[in-house]
Amino acid sequence: MAKINTQHSYPGTHRLSVRTADEDIERIENGFIRTHSLCEDTSSELQRVVSVEGGHLSGSQTSSFTGRGAMARLSRFVVSLRSWATRHLHHEDQRPDSFLERIRGPELIEVSSRQSNIRSFLGIREHPGGVNSQWPLARFNVNYSNNTNEDKKEEKKEVKEEKKEEKKEEKKEEKKDDKKDDKKDDKKKEEKKKEIFVIDPSSNMYYNWLTIIAAPVFYNWCMLVCRACFDELQIDHIKVWLFLDYCSDVIYVFDMFVRFRTGFLEQGLLVQDEKKLRDHYTKTVQFKLDVMSLLPTDLAYLKVGLNYPELRFNRLLRISRLFEFFDRTETRTNYPNMFRIGNLVLYILIIIHWNACIYFAISKLIGFGTDSWVYPNISIPEYGRLSRKYIYSLYWSTLTLTTIGETPPPVKDEEYLFVVIDFLVGVLIFATIVGNVGSMISNMNASRAEFQAKVDSIKQYMHFRKVTKDLEARVIKWFDYLWTNKKTVDEKEVLKNLPDKLKAEIAINVHLDTLKKVRIFQDCEAGLLIELVLKLKPTVFSPGDYICKKGDIGREMYIIKEGKLAVVADDGITQFVVLSDGSYFGEISILNIKGSKSGNRRTANIRSIGYSDLFCLSKDDLMEALTEYPEAKKALEEKGRQILMKDNLIDEEAAKAGADPKDLEEKIERLETALDTLQTRFARLLAEFSSSQQKVKQRLARVETRVKKYGSGTLSVGEAEAEKPEEQKNN
Repeated sequence: MAKINTQHSYPGTHRLSVRTADEDIERIENGFIRTHSLCEDTSSELQRVVSVEGGHLSGSQTSSFTGRGAMARLSRFVVSLRSWATRHLHHEDQRPDSFLERIRGPELIEVSSRQSNIRSFLGIREHPGGVNSQWPLARFNVNYSNNTNEDKKEEKKEVKEEKKEEKKEEKKEEKKDDKKDDKKDDKKKEEKKKEIFVIDPSSNMYYNWLTIIAAPVFYNWCMLVCRACFDELQIDHIKVWLFLDYCSDVIYVFDMFVRFRTGFLEQGLLVQDEKKLRDHYTKTVQFKLDVMSLLPTDLAYLKVGLNYPELRFNRLLRISRLFEFFDRTETRTNYPNMFRIGNLVLYILIIIHWNACIYFAISKLIGFGTDSWVYPNISIPEYGRLSRKYIYSLYWSTLTLTTIGETPPPVKDEEYLFVVIDFLVGVLIFATIVGNVGSMISNMNASRAEFQAKVDSIKQYMHFRKVTKDLEARVIKWFDYLWTNKKTVDEKEVLKNLPDKLKAEIAINVHLDTLKKVRIFQDCEAGLLIELVLKLKPTVFSPGDYICKKGDIGREMYIIKEGKLAVVADDGITQFVVLSDGSYFGEISILNIKGSKSGNRRTANIRSIGYSDLFCLSKDDLMEALTEYPEAKKALEEKGRQILMKDNLIDEEAAKAGADPKDLEEKIERLETALDTLQTRFARLLAEFSSSQQKVKQRLARVETRVKKYGSGTLSVGEAEAEKPEEQKNN
């Protein structure tokens, strides 16, 4: 019989023991030796008490709080409390979060894994509540010494599985990201593809399309009214007209798509967004007109027949395309004045054509041959032909609108009204013709008139000053050469309206190759060359003219563009060298190199053999350009010095000497002028300061008098306003 000793208290290292010899031997044989804690031993002993006293509970219910019954109840309460606590702790340990298990640390992981392995080894099954049906706390009474290797293997397996799952998830996410990137790339590709179809209004493609769309518009404006008025023209060629009509409709439809894809400038950039282009076009009035021009009004052919081409008059609303084509052509052609005249004549012919068709329609409405004003009776064979009908009507329309010649007078009121309108339109047409043709002719002859005015003024001057006939003839021949070779244009005057960048590009395109031929400019910076190109001035010399003479002060250098020059002796006849296109001279004299034996004087006589075109670069322009390029200036002077040394035209001692006193004088003069300007500015500022200081003193004096008069209190608003006009008067 087991006994429970409750009379003594034991220290923490001792345990309550209620054991039999058989149980101890069984534990030793099975190897279930464990290291107990105080809590585990106590709970196990309490379980044994409950099991021992279970059979005596029925007999001792009356003494439930004394003797063995009291101890059994207390033991049962402690066991149930322990089972509840362990159940909740076990539930928290079994959370399936691998991430939290990794964070808990290796020791706790080993303990939990050992517990799970022991339970699986013992074959213990738990209820959903997590407590053993027979021994709720028996899972703690096991041996942990033989399970570490297996637990580590299982932990490694779990970690590997977790890594595999994480890799799978990462791969899935990468696939999703790749799909998103692919979608974005597809969208970008689609946008790029959309941008390809945008048409630049300034491109040749757009102008070519205007040429195509102008043809059906012009066809409709010329033929629809003619077919509506002359029945024979419509009936005899009905198949041709239907084919041309629906071909023009197809071109109109394509023109709508072109307008949807036509770009426009926004902040200086061509818009290529499809939505913006669509909104920009649909908000214009032209979109409504284009839609109206494509309405299928000719479906009424099914009801009224094919002899009514006036049903297609809505196609005339596309007239803006014809005007746009004319404007673009005028800016692109090399003969704008001729094109303007031809365009004006075309407009007049279309007006006369429409007026002739309307006259024939009115005559048909009133009745052919009913009076002298309308078209004669078509029953007469001579007036029954289609060609005679149209030519007669065109002749009448031309006489009426140009107010030339006589026409039969009107008889009826409708005829009078139509003739009055025709006369008014004719007056406007006549005034337009006279004004436009006159201005065009004057524009065509403007350059000639301006040039002729210059020649006349020079002739008058030479006649007034009694210049010799020989020199007068040379001057006139020089002007004739300029006019015949189209060299009368002043480049600066022509290019003055262009921005500096475009001026530079034009000058580079025209003169840069010529400037690069000069030896001293071959290795210069591009910026300096551009500056010099803009400063080149074209000049023309007549046969026998001296470009420079020996001993003259060199202020310019020359580059031969066209013609031939001869280096001659002092007599002007003996020729030493002939210079041709691309040659240059005078570059050393404008550099003003120190130690030059000739200084800035010319060393040869150069004379023009025939008419010669030269580019001139002055010394002042070169030095102005070199102020921003000091290194280039040094390089040019070094190159010029080397050239002079080869020709033995430099004094080395003078070159090594100090600065030229003339240069110092020039610098001093520049400093004096700068100082004078600074003094004038300072004097002006000082005067302004003194005047403002005087005004401030006057105001302070007024304020002091007011304060003395009214005390230390503030002035009223009315008094302050009264002071303002007084101050203004004093100022």
